[in-house]
Amino acid sequence: QVQLVESGGGLVRAGDSLRLSCAASARTFLWYTTAWFRQAPGKEREFVAAISRSDTRAYNEETVKGRFTISRGNAKNTVDLQMNSLKPDDTAVYYCAVAQPGDPARVVGSYVKWGQGTQVTVSS
Repeated sequence: QVQLVESGGGLVRAGDSLRLSCAASARTFLWYTTAWFRQAPGKEREFVAAISRSDTRAYNEETVKGRFTISRGNAKNTVDLQMNSLKPDDTAVYYCAVAQPGDPARVVGSYVKWGQGTQVTVSS
């Protein structure tokens, strides 16, 4: 059974960086497309970034604007989200999720398993 565990969230100031990590078995990440979404209070869950099992990456360019990078950990059992130049608008709960390969990566409904989320708060 797929289990996803996020970590790395916290309270930071505008301009700071954070690195989020999603942990699961290496087999999970080798099969599924893995993505990060976020959800701010009162807003819909929003696609942030995804990485396919062939290492193709996709980003919500309007939101990320080159500040975030999705990658695999060295041990292949994590998928990380490096977030630089954080802004107060980045404040949200960040979720890791996995989808079957080939399903639309930017669509919430594609994702079959979700982690519990990690809070990121950026103060101005």
